[in-house]
Amino acid sequence: MTHDFKITRTQNPKAKPDIDKLGFGVHFTDHMFVMKYTPDKGWHDGEVVPFGPLCLSPAASVFHYGQEMFEGMKAYRTADGRVLLFRPDMNVKRTNATNERICMPQIEESLMIDAIKAVVDVDRDWIPDRKGTSLYIRPFIIASEPFLGVRPSNDYLFFVILSPVGSYYANSDQTHTTKIYVEDVYTRAAVGGTGMAKIGANYVMGLKAQEKANSFGYDQVLWLDGKEKKYVQEIGTSNAFFVIDGEIITAPLTDGTILPGITRDTILALLRDRGAHVSERDLEIEEVFRASDEGRLNEVFASGTAAVISPVGELRWKDRVIQINNDQIGPVADSLYKEIVAIQTGAIEDRFGWTVEV
Repeated sequence: MTHDFKITRTQNPKAKPDIDKLGFGVHFTDHMFVMKYTPDKGWHDGEVVPFGPLCLSPAASVFHYGQEMFEGMKAYRTADGRVLLFRPDMNVKRTNATNERICMPQIEESLMIDAIKAVVDVDRDWIPDRKGTSLYIRPFIIASEPFLGVRPSNDYLFFVILSPVGSYYANSDQTHTTKIYVEDVYTRAAVGGTGMAKIGANYVMGLKAQEKANSFGYDQVLWLDGKEKKYVQEIGTSNAFFVIDGEIITAPLTDGTILPGITRDTILALLRDRGAHVSERDLEIEEVFRASDEGRLNEVFASGTAAVISPVGELRWKDRVIQINNDQIGPVADSLYKEIVAIQTGAIEDRFGWTVEV
């Protein structure tokens, strides 16, 4: 089923930013998508409108009880001028898993994808074509019913906003390594919590640890499990991968503390297609540092929509600091980055059927 939406184009288009100074998430396109949810009508009245401020009651539930979720994805311009989304069905599946966890209504896959396509199509001339650039897509849902009381909202608003972006890390290219601080005091997520959901609460919980890491000169935080502070989990806003003796290891999704990253899933699929030795298993931080001491730690890298893949050149845990792969991107991370980006931008055949044209 294809959905048609009302489109109201802006009468005051903005000047587009310098493509060499895009940054990440600081410039926004001319339009956004808006759709309402009410119990009697479900999701309805979706439309593309000029980007602008929202009008909400100060009593809107989102402000008081934090009932909101968001997604992150990108649109890519190909060499022949087409526009591609990458695995948008996975974003919808994760949206609905998040919505189920925080008592928000489900959204039909075709409805959400058609909404994203509609606003991307209207603002397709904002999609940069320079290497390493893309159009970041931020769908999100907020509880809009005005009331004070701890219960799920009845009314919701769904939005999609767009931002032309360059590299996630300032002044870096894909070969630039990051420095990661292992956090062993604060906790990102616990068993039975919301670690698997894409909600703002998970990220605000990490700000204090991020400040702490930055104060020591580190770019991001590697989280450990909430119970024992023993097992590696995620790196900041990304899933974490460790290559030890050729085994490529990432934390399992089984206890619900890890966000099921779409880039993570893509990496696992590509590695298994190559016949690589891949493990989704618990990994102790002590094992990582011991492997480094013994010369068996080959690579560490993070994966996510924003940066795709970020190689890690240094880890600090308590007073122990290790250098990884001579502070260079490793062959596994490098080959994965190149293959994923080539698929996303249409440079090579999409053997997996992951891309969707707008």
